Amino acid sequence: MKNRIMRCQLGFLLLGFLLAVLAAASFRVGSVSLSLQDIQAILSGTDRESTAYHILWDIRLPRLLAAALLGGALSVSGFLLQTFFTNPIAGPFVLGISSGAKLVVALVMILFLGKGLFMGSATMIVAAFAGSMLSMGFVLVIAKRIRQMSVLVVCGVMISYICSAVTDFVVTFADDANIVNLHNWSMGSFSGMTWDQVRVITVVVLPVFVLAFCMAKPSVPISSAKNMPEALA
Repeated sequence: MKNRIMRCQLGFLLLGFLLAVLAAASFRVGSVSLSLQDIQAILSGTDRESTAYHILWDIRLPRLLAAALLGGALSVSGFLLQTFFTNPIAGPFVLGISSGAKLVVALVMILFLGKGLFMGSATMIVAAFAGSMLSMGFVLVIAKRIRQMSVLVVCGVMISYICSAVTDFVVTFADDANIVNLHNWSMGSFSGMTWDQVRVITVVVLPVFVLAFCMAKPSVPISSAKNMPEALA
C-alpha cells in the first residue's frame, strides 16, 4: 500500500514537472518568440505597455489555463465513467456523450445562424450540456434493462454512431458558413480564448472537481478486503 502511494506521488510530481515545462514552452514558442527575461518582466507586472505583454497575458496565458482546466475535466469525466460502468474503455466519446453534445450544438448553431441570430459561448455551452445529458439519459435508461456493463458500452457506441449520422445528415443540408463554424467548434480549438471564457470554465469545472474528490470512497487494502467476508460472518 505504501509503495502504491509513493508511486502515485512520484507520478504526480513528474506530471507537475512536465506541465511546468510545457507551460514555459507555450509562453516562449509562437509566431512571436519571447525570452525568459520578457516573461519574467510580464508576469511581475513591470512591463504592461509592450506588445509582448498583450501577447502573453491576453492570448497565451488564457489559452494555457483553458487547456489545463478542460483537459483535466475530460480526464476526470473519463475516470468517473470508467468507475461507474466498471469498464476501462468507457468514456464520453465511447458512450456517445460527445456525439450527443455535437448533435444539439449543430442543430442550435444552424438554427441561429440561419436566422441571422448571434450565438454566444453561453448558448453553445447550454446546447452542448443538453445534448450530453440526453445521450447520457438514453444510456441510463438502457442500463435499467441491461445489467451487463459490456453490453451497455456497446449500446453507448450505437448511440454515438446514431448521433454522428444525424449530425452528418443535418450538416449536409446546411449552408457552407454554418458547416465551417460547426467544424471549427467540433475540433476544439483554444485560439481566441479570453479571460471571460476562462472565468466561465473555472466556475463550471472547479466545483465539479471538488464534488468528484468529495464523493470518492477510501481505498480498501487487499488484506482487509479478503478478511471482510469473515468479519461480516
